[in-house]
Amino acid sequence: MTVLKRFLICLALVLGVAAMARAQDQAPFESAAPQAILIDAMSGLPFYEKDADKPVPPASMSKLMTMAVVFEALKDGQVKLEQEFLVSENAWRNGGAMSGGSTMYAELNSRVKLDDLIHGAIIQSANDACMAIAEGMAGSEEAFVARMNAGAKALGLTHSTFRNATGLPDPQHLMSVRDLATLARHIITTYPERYTIYRTPEFTWNKITQANRNPLLKDYPGADGMKTGYTREAGYGLVGSAERDGRRLIMVIAGLPSIAARRAEAQKLLDWGFSQFRAVDVFAADERVTKVRVWGGVKNTVPVVSAQPFRLALSPKEQESAELRLDYHGPLMAPVQKGQAVGTIEVISGGHKLAEAPAVAGADVAADPSMWGRAWDSLLIMILGG
Repeated sequence: MTVLKRFLICLALVLGVAAMARAQDQAPFESAAPQAILIDAMSGLPFYEKDADKPVPPASMSKLMTMAVVFEALKDGQVKLEQEFLVSENAWRNGGAMSGGSTMYAELNSRVKLDDLIHGAIIQSANDACMAIAEGMAGSEEAFVARMNAGAKALGLTHSTFRNATGLPDPQHLMSVRDLATLARHIITTYPERYTIYRTPEFTWNKITQANRNPLLKDYPGADGMKTGYTREAGYGLVGSAERDGRRLIMVIAGLPSIAARRAEAQKLLDWGFSQFRAVDVFAADERVTKVRVWGGVKNTVPVVSAQPFRLALSPKEQESAELRLDYHGPLMAPVQKGQAVGTIEVISGGHKLAEAPAVAGADVAADPSMWGRAWDSLLIMILGG
């Protein structure tokens, strides 16, 4: 049996830095938010932080942890989207219309599909949805909260403590903005198919349509998530994410005095973050990257090309230190078809992967019709390891 191996092939990286406009020297950025952080989604490295480790009331931003528990259960097959959960009197009374908070207006003793509850919790920030999910999955909200705390510990969220599934006020229900950013990154990278729900502009349930409360979705270019939060104790907060030129930024702000201040500060922080980058065309579609060995073919090598245009935004510091490599999965056995996946092109800076793009074979390579040729290559693979 052929063993698939990974090989890292270092490549020449020509970014045309001299021809590029460098980011202008700017005055140091200062956020008006009491707590704030801006991180790179791929590497997790922070670009800006302010009192980022202070545990503060997260309000509905903590629903990210509620959803992380649900997404993990879906991935493990513990629950299914079509599964129905009961809307108990607790969920109806303390999370529904009677509570005066965010709700999807689920009716008492009704049974609602998990898929609808997820959409209600994410798009409408529905407390009744979160309570119904918690009780349906774990038997009680308290038991579900234990899973939230265990999940937070596993993710290394060292400044987070959960006391409910909703983010409703509790003096011991706290998170830091760094933990919120880490959690957001976890959801984006681990559950990309679920993350798309966060950009949904509105959700209709029980003939009631409610808009997504995230102000970035309305008019901020590239924004596609993630979660607002507000209580009197917490003030106005936001976990936001946006992507431009192959780079995704995640920002968290907390403790703002108004909806308008939250919106303005979120856009200002992201604008500052994206202003630090300049776009670089790493490879055009079908541009040759390198060549790799082909075993058992009429040709010994095949060109490797970028499967798509590879454009990336880099900061000046990253431009100076960036390295390019091909994460090649081999040995590559003939026949090889043009467009066949070969590996992944990666841009590395400071030991952190900033971006990646698929690499494919740039030509066909037929199998060697000679039995002796194939046998010789097979022997070389055994000796050299591919």
